[in-house]
Amino acid sequence: MAFRKHKIINDPVYGFIRIDDAAIFQVIEHPAYQRLRRIQQMALAQLVFPGAVHTRFQHSLGAYHLLTLALQELKNKGISISAEEQTAVKLAVLLHDAGHGPFSHALEGLIAGGLSHEQISRLMMQQLIKEIEGPLEMALSIFDRSYPRHFLHQLVSSQLDVDRMDYLMRDSFYTGVAEGIIGYDRILKMLTVEDDELMVEEKAIYSIEKFIIARRLMYWQVYLHKTVLSAETMLQKIILRARELVGRGVSVPSSPALQFFLKTSSPVDLPDAEWLHLFCQLDDMDVWMAIKLWCGHTDPVLAWLSRALLNRQLFRLELSPHPTDQQTVARLQEQCLRKFPFLHEDDLPYFVYTGTASSYAYNPADENIRILSSQHRVRDISDVENSLINHTVSIPIKKFYICYPKSLTEAML
Repeated sequence: MAFRKHKIINDPVYGFIRIDDAAIFQVIEHPAYQRLRRIQQMALAQLVFPGAVHTRFQHSLGAYHLLTLALQELKNKGISISAEEQTAVKLAVLLHDAGHGPFSHALEGLIAGGLSHEQISRLMMQQLIKEIEGPLEMALSIFDRSYPRHFLHQLVSSQLDVDRMDYLMRDSFYTGVAEGIIGYDRILKMLTVEDDELMVEEKAIYSIEKFIIARRLMYWQVYLHKTVLSAETMLQKIILRARELVGRGVSVPSSPALQFFLKTSSPVDLPDAEWLHLFCQLDDMDVWMAIKLWCGHTDPVLAWLSRALLNRQLFRLELSPHPTDQQTVARLQEQCLRKFPFLHEDDLPYFVYTGTASSYAYNPADENIRILSSQHRVRDISDVENSLINHTVSIPIKKFYICYPKSLTEAML
């Protein structure tokens, strides 16, 4: 039977997004995809930017919309893309983030036995192939880079993909941080394909530079904001403590799905379909509900951390270009033992800890952004004369941090 339904979604960033394909509509309606409504795009960034409460569902629809615009521009330039390929690449971009667990990147690898969200997205696509008619196998091959037309994969995953374009625009919109706004419409209109590789026409080079610079600014102003980092590392410590207690045989109440992943750190204990079914039951609500329960837990470490996060009594996090010396860490730990009598020495890593934060706005060693001149000369953007990317933005930034309760008196800076 022909597909007679279409869906119009009113998106605050782009306006109307149109869904008019049966397979795409089925995927969006699937419970595994609807689950993304319950996973926040920016984890705990809302504790700093109150408007940052948008979800993975919104982001994936936004990426789908930008991909639809990109495909239309490429077709207008005479690039042949079959109807099946169009549907397949749209499915690939819709599902590229479907494997995210609770709180997105903040708990990635911690909940699901070390698996990345890309690996879990792949498992989900393999399962959906069995349930939904349509070019999902082609979508999986595009996602996996095994489909022969490489530019389709680059639209989904590269240093200039629709995923990055949408999260910069969307995260900027919801946080109110204007530095993330990019000229996505001009970039999309300047996309082209040469020798099966995605490229950008040379006249869009300044838009590309702004895109890369915007990404760098958003990382240090939003994604790696020190208070956001503090909240997310505290969340990680809570999950690690809960898992430690479960391993000792201590009762740690939670939903059945979360209980399963607290008890096991490896996904190979169950067949993929059953493991995946349990993972698909997890979302932010499971973790928040557990944290509320753990506020009254008999373990004082778990209870204290849970109450602190729930009530936004966050640790102080101090960033530095150099690692924290061990003498400073030791002094803070000594203060911690005096301040919190319930702590034992083995508990100190939950209250005083160090780590690193790093970002790479543009990596010349990765899937490069290629610029196509009017003479059909192809260059990496970092090789273009007088390019900002060559001189500044391609240099990675790494910072070191120490995190500890604000009630301690030690000042690091």
